[in-house]
Amino acid sequence: MGGRQLLYYNHAWGTLDRATADAIEHSGYVGEFADFEVRTTSGADGKVWTGRYLRGRETYLEIFGQGDVPGRDGEPGSAGLGLSTERDGDVEELKTRLRDAGVQPIDFLQTRDFGDGRPVPWFDAVLLVEEYERFGAWAMEYRDEYLDDPRGGAGPAKFPGDVTRERYLPDVYADKLMRDVTFVHVAVTATDLAHTVPLLRAGGCAPRTEGDSVVAACGGTTIRFEEVPIGLTGLRRAEFELNRPVTRHVERLGTSTLVVGPGERAVWTF
Repeated sequence: MGGRQLLYYNHAWGTLDRATADAIEHSGYVGEFADFEVRTTSGADGKVWTGRYLRGRETYLEIFGQGDVPGRDGEPGSAGLGLSTERDGDVEELKTRLRDAGVQPIDFLQTRDFGDGRPVPWFDAVLLVEEYERFGAWAMEYRDEYLDDPRGGAGPAKFPGDVTRERYLPDVYADKLMRDVTFVHVAVTATDLAHTVPLLRAGGCAPRTEGDSVVAACGGTTIRFEEVPIGLTGLRRAEFELNRPVTRHVERLGTSTLVVGPGERAVWTF
């Protein structure tokens, strides 16, 4: 599908076993590696989840432990992907492209309650299916109501219609090692993959088939979707660009391993 790129990798999430999630949460090294936060969030429809966030300049990774998010998403092997726009209004162009491709987008408004019982509009989301097996992808566009709320911690707009990931995320990353997520490998079912490809194509991520996988470039981050049976799904690997070169360090976190360096790259296998 032609046209300029509308969607960029925002974040991926994966649900891990409890021991691994706890090891990540209580690791002193993870807090040195990245702008790291453990946060419980109240969203739309009363949904509450607890995530472990590793935040970079424009991108981040979100880790759940078993039961940290309601329903099937809280089971190990579940994962998701958020792709976001950079300019206000691009989500409408995305929906037009989807309809032109014969796909009916599903609108959803995510909110966030900062604790006063008054939900703030957070982002407009576009889904392609109401329910998925183990992996779900969505498009998102941050709302002005959230970006302009000081409690959200967003920076000032750098141009009219600025809804960029860089504006949304804090600048704490500059004092850490992790700069951004550059690669994500996630294992998904054939059904979930089939529901994801139209979104990638409409967003300008140019998905292509490589063996048993579909590979897409969503901005500076490449995502590999490996097709697997339903019992083998989940987040498999993440790679990161670092702010500066370092010597090699290996951190074992439950069943996962984070290898930082040598150089300006880190790899986390799950």
